[in-house]
Amino acid sequence: MNFKDIRDAYLRAMPPGEVMIFRNDALDRLGIPSVVSALQMEDGQWIPASGYGATEDEAAVSSLGELAEEVSAARFVPTLPRFTGSYHQMVRERGASGVADPLTLCLPAGSPYHPDMTLTWVETTRLTTGERVLVPEEYIATDPGQLQQGRTPLIRPITNGQGAGLTRDRAIVHGILELLQRDGNCVGYRALDQGVVIDLEGADVSPEVREVLELYRRAGIEIMAKLASTDFGLVSVYVVGRDLHADHQPLMVTACGEAADPDRDRALRKALLEYAGSRTRKAFGHGPLAALKGVVPPEYLRKVLPEVEKSLGTEENRALRDMLDWAQMSAPALRALTAVTLKHERTVRFNDLPQVQVTPDPTERLEQVVRLLTGSGFDILVADLSPEGHALHSVKVVVPGLEVETMTYDRIGERNVAKLMRRGERRLAGVGAPPEGARPVRLTPAAEARLGGPAWFNVQEAEKRVGRLYALYREPERHAVQVLMRDRKKFGGA
Repeated sequence: MNFKDIRDAYLRAMPPGEVMIFRNDALDRLGIPSVVSALQMEDGQWIPASGYGATEDEAAVSSLGELAEEVSAARFVPTLPRFTGSYHQMVRERGASGVADPLTLCLPAGSPYHPDMTLTWVETTRLTTGERVLVPEEYIATDPGQLQQGRTPLIRPITNGQGAGLTRDRAIVHGILELLQRDGNCVGYRALDQGVVIDLEGADVSPEVREVLELYRRAGIEIMAKLASTDFGLVSVYVVGRDLHADHQPLMVTACGEAADPDRDRALRKALLEYAGSRTRKAFGHGPLAALKGVVPPEYLRKVLPEVEKSLGTEENRALRDMLDWAQMSAPALRALTAVTLKHERTVRFNDLPQVQVTPDPTERLEQVVRLLTGSGFDILVADLSPEGHALHSVKVVVPGLEVETMTYDRIGERNVAKLMRRGERRLAGVGAPPEGARPVRLTPAAEARLGGPAWFNVQEAEKRVGRLYALYREPERHAVQVLMRDRKKFGGA
């Protein structure tokens, strides 16, 4: 099936409502396609998405795939059957294998969770056996509004682990690879960038990757591909760049593309294209509204901005505040602020990175990734959020033991404590007597034994290390910053 057929299938799977889809890469000078899609739901809410690719059709499929994930979560997470009780109660009813232990799900340091705490659970499916497994609802939800009200969730719901595709296997492998991507770079890039640059000179890359690299060279952008990890035999990479000609769209200098894949060429390709998509997305979502005229459909701003204004009160304050500052900074100032992301400490050769035999078949790709994870003792849980009667499959994947959002929401488990300790980050994490500003890492007794005792994470040090770089990790919804700036001027605010 070609990209156009996939695009049409995604559009047919959308619920009733108005769909907008358009390119926005005219904001950049690269010519790498970037596509925005948005659906107005029955309640009037606009759900937006972005995508990128080597061709317009590939970018449209990327955008509509993200839109399908968001729309499916908004529609179906609130309808999932709920089960109420503590972890201990659920284990008595279903057995230990039928309930995910929250202590394995990367809780925030200092979380008040205990196994007799009443939680709200939803069912997932264990990928390898088909067994039904309960997971706290906040790990399946992608937005706080999808949760049943009445209690404080263990974590802030996020989109990590979502996947969509025209086969179930394609959707699941998409979700798993996103989890592995975030786990691989969680404490190794941005404010904690390790400076491991991948040498692409003489690299055995595909002609398509060479073409994308040449586009950057002609545009005067110095690309840096960096290695995040090779855990599980996968390659987790990210791409940043030094652009001295972005004065018209300063936020582009903060762009980053990420990927994880068993195929190193495929990982590099995705990260390179996502870097271009990130440039456009940042300028489009947070840059001046005046720059969008001639890029967006005439009715776009008139229809979307009122919904953005209504949702300002739900934005994460720190992300909104920091992006508000960034949106008023020059390109040189942003380059100086984010210089840590371009540091170069050591070099690895691309041809020395792990590589597996490439397969285009989604079932074989899923089998490859599942073997790598389950061979390391990891479980894979899948929540099906697919609409009935359509070819579209949409899922949310949870892999207990993988980690995310350590430097933003203080979520940390055994893996990141061990990584930080091996790296000598003694001010951030450790075992034994905790320093001022530290909180206990919530772990199973077995995990504590492997680490050598109860662990801690210094949340004050983490906040200090991130500092003004928080907007590299978490961004407000698109146009929220510009709407806030417009309203402040309108009402005479600073």
